[in-house]
Amino acid sequence: MDLEELRKFRNDKNPYAALLGIRVEEIGLGTARATIHLEDRLLNPVGVPHGGVYFSLADTACGSAMASHGYYAVTVSTSYEFLRSGRPGDTLTAVASEIKAGRTICVYDVRITNQEGTLLGTGTFTFYKLDREIEL
Repeated sequence: MDLEELRKFRNDKNPYAALLGIRVEEIGLGTARATIHLEDRLLNPVGVPHGGVYFSLADTACGSAMASHGYYAVTVSTSYEFLRSGRPGDTLTAVASEIKAGRTICVYDVRITNQEGTLLGTGTFTFYKLDREIEL
């Protein structure tokens, strides 16, 4: 599978991520990197980014790493730890890496940092690999 074509596909065919401003920047076999620029429209009433922003960024990165194997997948379960908050104007980066690539169950770790490299959160995402190949 052409991973650069897959990256473009993941950006073009994910309207939810596009709505938030999430972009998949890189996909390698079992890995992926996605980013988001924190705009005011992504803030919660406390004035910091809504937790769903972090979760969506992490899920997008992990799902893209999963897709590197050429199959569609759905998220089965997750655990995410919010460690620190980003600020409006920050650029957040989620880096996903494979822990287990099974026949049907695949597991990925993710780390989200800001532009200064400060760790904002970590997570583990478990996917169920569908019996449906991604056609680019």
